Formats: sequence, C-alpha cells, structure tokens
Amino acid sequence: MFVCWFFADTEVIALEPWAELGRMFTGFITPDFGATEYLLDAVWQTISFALLGICLGLLLGLPLALAYQHPLIAAICAFIRAIHEIFWALIFLQVFGLSPLTGILAIGLPYAATFARVFADILQQAPSQTLFTLPKGTDKLSALIYGRWMHMYPQIVAYIRYRFECALRSSAVLGFIGMPTLGFYLESAFRQGHYQQGGALLILFIVLIGTIRFWAKPLMLWVYLPLAVYFLPELPVFQPQLIWRFVSIDILPPMLQGQTLTTWFAVDTFIAVFDWAYELVRDQVWPGIVATLVLACCALGLTHVLTLIMLPLNTTLMMPKPVIILMRGINLILRSLPEYLLAFVFMLLLGPSMLPAIIALALHNSGLMVFLMARQSDDIIVPLTYRPRLDHYSYMVLPVIYPHFMGLLFYRFEVIIRETAILGMLGVMTLGFYVDSNFAEIRFSGALLLLMFTAGLNVLVDYTARKLLQAPRDKLQAC
Repeated sequence: MFVCWFFADTEVIALEPWAELGRMFTGFITPDFGATEYLLDAVWQTISFALLGICLGLLLGLPLALAYQHPLIAAICAFIRAIHEIFWALIFLQVFGLSPLTGILAIGLPYAATFARVFADILQQAPSQTLFTLPKGTDKLSALIYGRWMHMYPQIVAYIRYRFECALRSSAVLGFIGMPTLGFYLESAFRQGHYQQGGALLILFIVLIGTIRFWAKPLMLWVYLPLAVYFLPELPVFQPQLIWRFVSIDILPPMLQGQTLTTWFAVDTFIAVFDWAYELVRDQVWPGIVATLVLACCALGLTHVLTLIMLPLNTTLMMPKPVIILMRGINLILRSLPEYLLAFVFMLLLGPSMLPAIIALALHNSGLMVFLMARQSDDIIVPLTYRPRLDHYSYMVLPVIYPHFMGLLFYRFEVIIRETAILGMLGVMTLGFYVDSNFAEIRFSGALLLLMFTAGLNVLVDYTARKLLQAPRDKLQAC
C-alpha cells in the first residue's frame, strides 16, 4: 500500500482550496431550504427508487439464495454484483432513457445478486436441529421456513434494513446521471457554487439516512410501496425494437455490425475482432486496471488508519457518553454521504487528481467500519483491572476485535474497488473513466468489454480476499 502511494497522483491542483472550503462551510451552516424547486418531489423520488429497487432485489434474490450453492448461479451473481449501480444505469439508459425503469433496474439487479449471496451465507449458519423435530412428511417449503428461515429472521431483517440505507445512497447517486433524485440537485448546486442550497440538500439527505429507523418501520413499508408505484413518473412506451437493436447491433464490435452471421466466422473478421480487442485492452483496460488498483490500495490503507484512530473515540470502553454522541454523529455524516458525492466535493476543492477520490473513499468506509465495529467493542467483557487508557485498549480490546476488523476491511476492499471504478466518471483515469468515455462516444461494444474486465477484477479481488481470510482459519483448525 505504501508503494501505491508513491505511484498515486496526489497533487493539489486547485488554486485556493481553503477559500473554497470556507465558502462550503458557510453554506453548510447557513442552509437555504427554499432554494431548490421540487425539493419534496426529489426526496420522495429518492425514497421511491430505493424502495422499489430493494423490492425487486428481494424478489429476485430470495429464490437465487436457495440455489446459490450451484457454481453457475454463484458465478452469475458474482458478475452482476461486481458491476456498480451507475454502470447498470448507463446500460439501461440506452434502452429506457431517463425513466423510472432505469433507476429501479440499476438498483434491483446488483442488489438481487448481493441478497442471494448474503442470504445463502446466513441460512448456512442456521442450526439444523429444528429440521429433525418437524413432523414426518413436512414439505420442503415449510421445512425451509420453520426449520431454517425463522432461526435467522432477525439477521435477515437487519441486513435488509442496512441494504435499504445503501439503496438510498445509490438512489441519490443516480441523480448524477440525470435521474430526478436528490443527487441531481446536489450536483447542480455544487457545480454552480450555490453552497447554501447544496448545504440544505446535504443536511436533508443526512437526516433522511439518520432517521431511517423511525420512518422506515416494516408496517409503514406496506403504505410506502403502493405510494411509490402510484407517484412514479410516467413510464415510457415499451419498444422491443430498441432492446433488440441494443443487444443485436449496438454492443457488437464495429466490424460485426451490419454483417451476416456467416461472415462472423471468417478468418479476416476474427483477426479484425482480435486486433480491436487487443488495442482496447492495451490502451484502456490495462491503464485503467493499474489506476484502479493503485487508487483502491491507497484508499484501503487510509481507511485502515482512520478506522484505528476513530474506533477508540466511539466506544464506551474509552470515552464518556457526550464524546461518543458527538463522534457517532460525525460517523453518521461520513457513512450517509455516498463516496461519489464526497469525491465530487473534494474534487471541487483539490482539483482533478487521485487525492479527492482517496480521501472520499477512506472517510466513507472508515465511518461505516467504525459504526459496525464500535458495537462489537462495547460488548466486550474486560477484566476489572482495565482502565480507559490507550495501552489497556490496545492490549485488551483491540486484539479481540481485530480478526473481525480485518475480515470487514477485506470485504470493504471489494466495495472500494467497485466505487473506485465509478469515480473515473469524475475524471480520475480508472476503469470507470474509460467506461464513461465509451458510453459518451456511443461505443457500446467497447464499454461492454470494459465492464466485463471491471467485473472480473472485482470477482478476482473477492476471491483473493476470501482465500487470505480462510488461510489463518485453516491453520488454526489444523492445530
């Protein structure tokens, strides 16, 4: 990770970053909630896209979770969730335009693959004793529900609530590509320097995330869901010819478009496709992968450091209650704001380099990790000789939670890779930069090839992280 910092582009290009930061801070403490038109509509659309996307993800993810042990199902889900929601939105944008279907599908598909994996892991942890106590002749569905599902119901509900919070962030980010959510107005406000308006929108979004447990009650979701469907913007007329053109012509390499199927297998055509793919890999895929990994490793290292610094400030074993309330309020802000939005703000301050992206990724992920690890720290039973000092914390608390800390950090590395790719849309020359450029230039075949490499990189990182975490467990079991 230190080597990656040497190669990373961390130059500050902005002329007056502190003056700009002062204007942003002034706008944040003097928000103008009346400056944004259709503010309530934007908030409701943000909730609607998130809620409908989560419902679609659950409808698709639950049956996939039951078949997740099949290698083909697991591979397909890994590929789907490895592509970020914004990239899915860019794909559906070519077919459905700026319609609700684009936002709902962009959230629902990767979340379905994520639900499939997580639910499968949760159900594997369910105790099997209940299955032997069920009456003879119990059907498989009843055995699944009463023998396994109900045991893990609290964990499943807790994870769905967490994914809904993530869906709200994804829904807001979709506004950066034109969807009518809070992100659309946030981008407009910050680009134009209207920081009072942008501050009001940020405060509103943080409050929206922080009060989920109060307004997103399970019973109220049955009220929100039909309202979300009813108040959706008008759906476009379904045009099968657009979908057929996209899958049969637009995503094909240029030399195959308009050609008959028999010419595809000609030697000259094969050589032309190979040359096209080789040039794309050499000029875009390889530089994009290197930049993505450099940026992700730098962000991972800074996340590790920031989490270790902030964690003692967020646990009752070290700090009094007032300090913990203040620090958890800061963590709420950090984990509520999407990485893409944070990177956009820091890029306005520091200029277009890797530094804004590294800071944004590290702040968001460390805030989320501290939020999750602080609960585990508070539950640790310490000896009577323990005192709230840094040396006692380092020797009695940190070693206990550190294995879970590293497991969570490796999991966040996969997320950081995904987020690093899309930060290329802000000008950092990661894989996302080249994907966005291909979409902007209507070169869908190149964008699709780049997305395949993006997904492959995420799958490889996930596999490597699992192996690294499994190795110490295997050694411990062998002992």
